[in-house]
Amino acid sequence: MLDLSGTRPGPLHMRLAAAIRSAVRDGRLPLGAALPPSRVLAARLGISRWTVTQAYGQLTTEGYLSGRTGSATRVSWTPGPADDAYEPRALSRPTLARPARYDLWTCGPDLRAFPRRKWVEAIRAAAETAPFDQLDRAAPGGLPVLRAVLAEHLNRSRGAAAEASSISVFSGAGQAFTQLCRALLAAGHTAIGIEQPGSPRFFQAARTAGLDMVALPADEHGLVVDALPDHPGLRAISVGAARQVGFGCPLAPERRPALLDWARRADVLIVEDDYDAELSYDGPTPAVLQGTDPHRVALLGSMSQAIGPAVSIGWVVTPRRWVQPVRAEQELQTLPPALNQLALVELMRSGAYDRHMRASRLMYRARRNALVAALRRWLPQYPVHGAGSGLEVMLALPPGTDVAGIVAAAARRDVNIGNLDELRFTPDLSAPGLMIGYGNLRDSVIDEAIALLADVLRGQLNQAEAS
Repeated sequence: MLDLSGTRPGPLHMRLAAAIRSAVRDGRLPLGAALPPSRVLAARLGISRWTVTQAYGQLTTEGYLSGRTGSATRVSWTPGPADDAYEPRALSRPTLARPARYDLWTCGPDLRAFPRRKWVEAIRAAAETAPFDQLDRAAPGGLPVLRAVLAEHLNRSRGAAAEASSISVFSGAGQAFTQLCRALLAAGHTAIGIEQPGSPRFFQAARTAGLDMVALPADEHGLVVDALPDHPGLRAISVGAARQVGFGCPLAPERRPALLDWARRADVLIVEDDYDAELSYDGPTPAVLQGTDPHRVALLGSMSQAIGPAVSIGWVVTPRRWVQPVRAEQELQTLPPALNQLALVELMRSGAYDRHMRASRLMYRARRNALVAALRRWLPQYPVHGAGSGLEVMLALPPGTDVAGIVAAAARRDVNIGNLDELRFTPDLSAPGLMIGYGNLRDSVIDEAIALLADVLRGQLNQAEAS
């Protein structure tokens, strides 16, 4: 039943865990089945007992097995909605024949504000002045000149401890995270912990790389650090320290040192997602965790929110031991064109990038103010989370609310809006919510859009009460 020869190369305990995991997932070890005691299985397979206990511990962390001292270790996994949770939810959004008049879902930047003229100038300057050898296909890791500029920027603006040699440039933060997950897998990791709610792009990246995901709880203060010891076998986690994806809050000050202390004790790599860090409206964004412990934290970032996805540049700052594994060409990588990298260097060195960000923060702050005012006017009974930064807020709804029904009803009224459950592995009826983006929303329709949303909510809730 446990064919170790059919598993991928790696440490023996990882191969054993993979064989047991495969037997559980294809039904050869059904729910509730008792596994042999570690001493017995070790004798049958001709391996050490330590190898078996390590494999059992890893699978217990991942949720495949459970057991208590003095009782058998049993299979606790069964096929369920979580196995295909990502794709069905991605396909559940109502299909729109045309862009919605009221776009309350897009949490990306205002595409109308893309700095066209400055970008064209930067492209022209890069093309005219770059040495010919820099116009070749982009090398793994990115151009050294861009890595140096990014290191200076991150150290100055985000309190990072980055070196040009520790930065690897990719086509976006999602691609950088995918490559980091591949490096983790090659090093023997089988799972990564991801906040819930979390980033669907990270769910997809982890699955693409072949890692299992462990849900880590988050609340209005960020990642619940006290829950991390419940996963003793976990060796890598992802966290939005500057802005938790669902609640839109920074990691609470008292949780930051606690997270780093836990990571040091448990020998865990923290993958810090710095998404939306430069879009803070009511005060400075906390400095990155990576600046406190660059040997324990990998820092992800990109230009997708600051300038726009068309720039197609993201990066990861890793501890030195992870630089080469992350850059390894295990599969075809998507790297930004050299000319785009050189243009970004021009934009940042000239000061145009900083000026663009100052103007963007003023624009989005005014739009955020208008959105929050409209929510207080039309939906005062519902708490709003995440208004201090980013390009979206979360509207918390009463437990049991049919959010999918609200999203569908809103689409029929030409309102495109997000479901908080789309940021989870599985739906949570006890904590429903709506994700309201305003990055690409026209200022003139904000009040009208929220008034329509309020009418949809009233109709859905009244219908639920009547039934």
